[in-house]
Amino acid sequence: MSGFSLGPALLFCPADRPDRYDKAADRADAVILDLEDAVRPEQRAAARAALVEHPLDPERTIVRVNPADTADFVADLAALAATEYDTVMLPKAETVAQLGRLEEYEVIALCESARGVLAAAELAAVPNVVALMWGAEDLVASLGGSSSRHPDGTYRAVARHARSTVLLAAGAHGKTAIDTVFLDIADTAGLAAEATDAVASGFGATACIHPSQVAVIRDSYRPSEQDVADARALLEVAAAEPGVFRFRGRMVDEPLLRHARAVLARA
Repeated sequence: MSGFSLGPALLFCPADRPDRYDKAADRADAVILDLEDAVRPEQRAAARAALVEHPLDPERTIVRVNPADTADFVADLAALAATEYDTVMLPKAETVAQLGRLEEYEVIALCESARGVLAAAELAAVPNVVALMWGAEDLVASLGGSSSRHPDGTYRAVARHARSTVLLAAGAHGKTAIDTVFLDIADTAGLAAEATDAVASGFGATACIHPSQVAVIRDSYRPSEQDVADARALLEVAAAEPGVFRFRGRMVDEPLLRHARAVLARA
């Protein structure tokens, strides 16, 4: 199984803003120090210097480097070598060969292009890949599209397909799946609904872009008291019932018992 145990709320922090490092670490379950999209190209050298000069707890820190086919990637690896960080997020991940350049790290493969989504199962099979994440906006951009969501905020079909594909690929190889960011910071109800769906579907964490989103994600991943009570009651009855049995009007077999165990594990 995956060695990834961070979550449920993973907070992105621009690597060129060391003044925000500690605040992000205090708020979230883990921080993703971002050397890629959150940093202007002309600021990336300063971001790498900040990465080295302002260390966080390596057990709760992920570094998002630049794509493997860029000069920035090479410079990012040089900076990483001067730190104790050992978990790297690779954006635009598309091939096993790209991941081969990160053999000494635990890797989160970010599938955010058409090629990356279609290769998700191959990427998940790489031994040092501990998690897969997907990205909606870069994916749609790679297809020549202009929006990942409908006007009502729901995902378009291609984004839903990519989300499911990455989740299935991660699960098939015993790796953690991480759900993508929710960009509408003010829409906490929309974030809560999406995070609730994520954990119910099998995602192990959700990434976020603002500290205010952390509590919403944590609450969504945390089972309610009623959910915990129901799970315990079901497992207590199961202990005395061999095979399939009826519980509160429903037929129960092993998959439903596993659902209940997952609820208690999250609690």
